[in-house]
Amino acid sequence: MRLAGVVAISAVALLAACSSTPGPTASSSPAGSSPAGTSSPGTSTVPATPTSPVTTPTTPATSAATTPTPTQSCAQRIVAGMSATQRAGQLLMVGLDSKAGRTSLDALVQARHLGGVILLGGWHTGAARVEATTRHLASLAGPSTANLGLLLAADQEGGAVQQLQGAGFSTIPPALDQTAAGASGLKSDAARWARQLAAAGINVNLAPVADTVPASIGRANQPIGRYGREFSSDPSTNARMVAAFVKGMRAGDVAATVKHFPGLGRITGNTDVTASGITDRTTTTDDAYLEPFRAGIRAGADLVMVGSAIYSRIDPGTNAVFSKPVVTDLLRGRLGYDGVVITDDVGKAKAVAAVPAGERATRFVAAGGDIVLTARPSTVGAMHQALKAAIAADPAFAAKVQAAATRVVDLKIRMGLARCG
Repeated sequence: MRLAGVVAISAVALLAACSSTPGPTASSSPAGSSPAGTSSPGTSTVPATPTSPVTTPTTPATSAATTPTPTQSCAQRIVAGMSATQRAGQLLMVGLDSKAGRTSLDALVQARHLGGVILLGGWHTGAARVEATTRHLASLAGPSTANLGLLLAADQEGGAVQQLQGAGFSTIPPALDQTAAGASGLKSDAARWARQLAAAGINVNLAPVADTVPASIGRANQPIGRYGREFSSDPSTNARMVAAFVKGMRAGDVAATVKHFPGLGRITGNTDVTASGITDRTTTTDDAYLEPFRAGIRAGADLVMVGSAIYSRIDPGTNAVFSKPVVTDLLRGRLGYDGVVITDDVGKAKAVAAVPAGERATRFVAAGGDIVLTARPSTVGAMHQALKAAIAADPAFAAKVQAAATRVVDLKIRMGLARCG
C-alpha cells in the first residue's frame, strides 16, 4: 500500500497511481461507557484485501452517472461512472462486532454498496482471526461496491483503546507513556505497530488522538483524560507526538487518522454515552489546541475524524459533525485540509441520538464531511436512503456527495484499493 500526502494529487499523479493493486481498508467503533469515539476499550477492527483487480466500474443503466472526460483525474473518472446509489454507499462505514459472524454484514455491504467496515467489540484472540476476517471482508469487493476495495479500520491507539490484541500484536502503552522515547522513538514504535496491523489486513488506524486535555481538567475529562489517551497536556508537545505517530503509521503502510477535531480535551462528558457536559466554551478558530491537528495534517494524516461535541465559540448549539463552520470553514478552510473527513460514531453515540439516523448522514455531508461511521448496522439503511433521497432532491447536495465520493476514491487509489484500468 502506497500512502500519499493529504493534499490533493494532480490528475497526472492520480493517473500514475491508478496502476496500484487493491489492498485492505479499516474502520473503528465505540462501545458502552468506554472512551469517546470509535476508540472504546475492548473494541477492534479487521481488514481484508480484495482478491481481484479493481477497474473502472460499469455504470448501471438506471444510474445517475455522468460522462467521464479525458481531462478528469483518475478518481473523478471512477466517480463519474458510479451511480448515485454507489456514491452514497461509499460514504458509509459500518461496524462488525467481534461477537457477530464473519459473514453477518455481507448482505448489507453488497446491497448498500458500502465503502468500509470497522471491527468492534474487542478482537483479543490474536492476529490470525483478524486476518481471516479482513480477508473475507476484502473479498466482498466487486460490482456491488463499484469495484472498489473496502476500507477496513481499527482503533489501535494503545492503553485502554487497543482493539486488536493477542498473538501478533504488541501490547501498546497509553499515549501518555508513548512519549518516553521522544518523537523519533514513537515514530519507530508506530511503524512497528502499523506493520502488525497491515499483516492482519488492517489498512486504516483510527489514531492518533490529537486532543489536548489541560492539566486543570485532567482525569475529569471523561472521553480522553480519564484513560490517558492524550500524549501531553501541552499542545506543542502533543503536536510533535501526533506528527511522529502519523509518520510511523504511514511508514508501516497503514493510513493514519487524527481525531477528534476540533478537540475533546475541554469537555467533561463522554459523547458516546451522554449528551450532557459536551459543550466546549473555550476553543476558538485560532486556538493553540488546534496545533496538534495541524501538525498531524502536515505530517500526512490520511483522514481527520470530527467529534460530536459542541463548540459555543465556533458554532453554538451544533454538534461538530453537523457544523459547516467546523468542518468546511475551520478544518478545510483555515487549516487547509482537503482529504477525507470521517465522523466519530454516529450510530450509537448519545450525543447525536436526538437526530434521526438518516439526517445524521445528510447533515454531515452537507457540512463538508465524507465518511459517516456507524457502530450500529441497523442504521445503515436509513442513512443510505436519506443520502440517495437528498441527492435526487437537491443538485447542490448531489454535488457535495460527488465531491465527497471523489475524496474517498482518491484515498482508495493511493492505498491500492482502486485503479483506473
